[in-house]
Amino acid sequence: MSDIDLDRIIASIRNYTGLVRKKPIKAVVEKLYATHKYGDALANFGDDAAVIPFNDEFLLFATDGMMTGLIINEPYAAGKASVMVTVNDIYSMGGRPLGMVNVLASGDEKQRALIVAGIEKGCHKLKVPMLGGHLHPDPTILTPSLSVAILGKAKKPLRSHLAQKGDDLILAMDLNGTRGCKSVVSWDANSGKTPEQLLYRLETLPMIAEQGWSCAAKDISNAGILGTISIFLENSGKGGIIHVSAIPCPDEIDLMDWLCCFQSFGFILAVRPENSKKVLTLFSKRNIDAKIIGKVTDTDRVVLDDAHTSRVLFDFNIDEITGIRYKTQP
Repeated sequence: MSDIDLDRIIASIRNYTGLVRKKPIKAVVEKLYATHKYGDALANFGDDAAVIPFNDEFLLFATDGMMTGLIINEPYAAGKASVMVTVNDIYSMGGRPLGMVNVLASGDEKQRALIVAGIEKGCHKLKVPMLGGHLHPDPTILTPSLSVAILGKAKKPLRSHLAQKGDDLILAMDLNGTRGCKSVVSWDANSGKTPEQLLYRLETLPMIAEQGWSCAAKDISNAGILGTISIFLENSGKGGIIHVSAIPCPDEIDLMDWLCCFQSFGFILAVRPENSKKVLTLFSKRNIDAKIIGKVTDTDRVVLDDAHTSRVLFDFNIDEITGIRYKTQP
């Protein structure tokens, strides 16, 4: 990372499709917010799953949809990814999955078979059941869709909006992998690992939550590393300083690609400094590359720095990514 060009990084991130496509979220959330008065779910400020108190624990309820281009170009990979991303949503919130359902639309038998085979593979790899769903057998090979919903439970949820001033930003990733799907910039750290290895790695998140070492986390989505961290800070009503040179990066991938990369295993956590060593040690013991890559601040800006200079990536006084920003009640 000796040749870090912050201006180039900022221009790339601000215009990255995986991040820009988050903008319509705000209008949808605002329109449906009034329905939250029904039921017992906790207020949601950008969480990866809804949080519903249940007995002495919490149910976690999430859904995700695959991009059409991925389904068309790599239907088997899309099926696997549909399981992985929803499972990651549950673990990122300190939970453990209970089961999934899906909605699949594909009228082409070969395409549909590849998608279902990918779903089956993903379920076996992560040991999560696909319990049912709904099939639309009418769409053409160029208009498929696939969505998966997942139910999980947590004892102490990790939330997307609870990063606090002074928290260390800990980025946890698995560098032991290869480039993933051709349709999106991605890093595959799941292939070649056994289900036991994958679950041993994922179990780190609920362990951290249950020990009380962190209360805020998010998984690295298709917004990429810097994009997801920025959304995490936006959701929390905070700003942050990110040390770009501290971000773990494998040798075989360019930094610019890496910063935009969708991760099969990647999480950002906000951790009080007195707990950071314990969190880093736990990740290390489970063969996960984790580093302190910055700090949460009480500003409205996400600042990138290197050894020589700093630049503002987002100023939430004027910028919106999802537009979901937690405000402390007076």
